[in-house]
Amino acid sequence: MILEPLPLTSDHDLPAPLLTELTALYASNRDFHALSGDFPDPDDVRPEQVAAALAEELQVPGAEVLLARSAGQLVGVVITLTRHPDPSDPDPWIGLLMVDAGAQRQGHGGRLASLVEDRFRAADRTAVRLAVLDNNPAALAFWTALGYETIAYGRDRQLDRPCTVLRKPLTTPPTTPPASPPGAEGA
Repeated sequence: MILEPLPLTSDHDLPAPLLTELTALYASNRDFHALSGDFPDPDDVRPEQVAAALAEELQVPGAEVLLARSAGQLVGVVITLTRHPDPSDPDPWIGLLMVDAGAQRQGHGGRLASLVEDRFRAADRTAVRLAVLDNNPAALAFWTALGYETIAYGRDRQLDRPCTVLRKPLTTPPTTPPASPPGAEGA
């Protein structure tokens, strides 16, 4: 999987072929959009809506949109924040991680999350946070399976929806597997 920043034209627009790919990815996630309310009609996600949503995200200081490609195909998008708007929050955030519905359950989401975590580690960040909408138990299960732990409950800043805030420490991954404690084999 290749993770790359969202390329923009000299006018800060999305190249038309890329906008077509992104619109297809967003539209494939109808159930998520029905839960989130991010688009007026989750059955009719339009290119201009996707472009406007991404432009709005990029207006936030420290926001980055990253594209995930596998075998040349766009399989995911992730939006990160180098810091939360709350100055007391020291951690970077994952604002959105979306995998094309046709490519889900193939490990892309976990690989994408791992690549984002690696980017934050490389920037000497020690943890990462995200918020999951309370009406999305599948997302909560996904993130907790990746080692994220609930640290708070609240409401999102954009639409005031109830959510669960999760955090994961970004310890350096071991280069060799840890040794098993004596007697652990066969346990």
